[in-house]
Amino acid sequence: MTSIRLAPMSGERFPMAAERLAWAAKKWEKYRGRDIIPLWIADMDFPSAPAIRGALAAHVAHGNYGYTLAPRTLVGELAAYYAQHYAWSIEPDWIVWLPGLVVGLNLAVKTCCQPGESVLSFSPVYPPFLGAAPLQGCRTCVVPLALDETAAQQGILLYRVDFDRLAAALQPDTRLLLLCHPHNPVGSLFSADELAGLADFCRANDLLVCSDEVHCDLILDGTTAHVPFARVLAASAADEIARSITLHGPGKVFNLAGLGIAWAIIPDPALRRRFRSARQRLVPEACCFGYTALQAALRDGDPWRQELLATLRDRRDQVSAALDAMHLAHTHPAATYLTWIDCRRLAARVGSVAAWFEEHGVGLSDGDEFGAPGFLRLNFATDHALLAEALRRMAAAVAALDEDG
Repeated sequence: MTSIRLAPMSGERFPMAAERLAWAAKKWEKYRGRDIIPLWIADMDFPSAPAIRGALAAHVAHGNYGYTLAPRTLVGELAAYYAQHYAWSIEPDWIVWLPGLVVGLNLAVKTCCQPGESVLSFSPVYPPFLGAAPLQGCRTCVVPLALDETAAQQGILLYRVDFDRLAAALQPDTRLLLLCHPHNPVGSLFSADELAGLADFCRANDLLVCSDEVHCDLILDGTTAHVPFARVLAASAADEIARSITLHGPGKVFNLAGLGIAWAIIPDPALRRRFRSARQRLVPEACCFGYTALQAALRDGDPWRQELLATLRDRRDQVSAALDAMHLAHTHPAATYLTWIDCRRLAARVGSVAAWFEEHGVGLSDGDEFGAPGFLRLNFATDHALLAEALRRMAAAVAALDEDG
């Protein structure tokens, strides 16, 4: 196999960060010492925005990294960002700072449910959506998204909300809907009708909603505006917003997951108090560097983000062309940097497709963890040449298998 190249690629608009293993990047540590290209965890290989790196360098130079609150101007800047980008007016006191989004999912379950009660979640979905309820002594009622099998036969994976399945999964003790919006791993944007239908369903069944919107600044066309689910709830009646918890953070769009900065937006005071109480001194505060990075992103990060979206569109198209040639049905994501691949025909012959592709030098996320055995998730946020080599390895493996009959 061709050895993995870790040095930055000259001429790249978004070169890969040099030698990620030197800083023990989780994405790369998984395969240390093995000739396997890592395209699994949702972590970009690009350096973050120059404005963020400059702000962090100034903070490091200051030399004191003690207990830190959110800068006084930050909540106002965040509220202004919401108004400008999502046409949503939020109040500063709605914001609860967090060290990460997975913590927020677990806190939402703990806040909204008593032990033994149930939570609705669609599948396939980011694994913590399936695990948050059991970790808090509750149950997950899994609602499969409807896959258009006819389109899948033509190589295109299209998913939609199946409201009949949703109604059938509802239990008398269901208290909460966990929503991934935009959706990971499918990379889809829910339609206006789907969002309105979900809002009606929650209202009719008196459900609270926790909407994880961490990928909302990665809508790849660069022009479609994200619609917060809380805004959809409020469109029918202003007081309906009280049933919402919105989770967000800069970790995906600006590649800041290691800095531990996120937030929940909780308009209802009573729900917000319960959410804060659920922390029980077990949840740390956000990282001091996270606040610095977020403020720089809000002030000066958008030009870099627009360039990132252009790069990700190119990578997405590169992946789609290669998978088409392999005759593997897949999503052409509207958001995120993640392609979802139907490998069921391969799984019927090789068993674990993720393990099989690892044997051929490519590390992908196993769909079984997302509630969809036989599928894979591919992270295309890496440089063009490395991605091309990974796709070449995949194509060679699939071709050899097909030749064997």
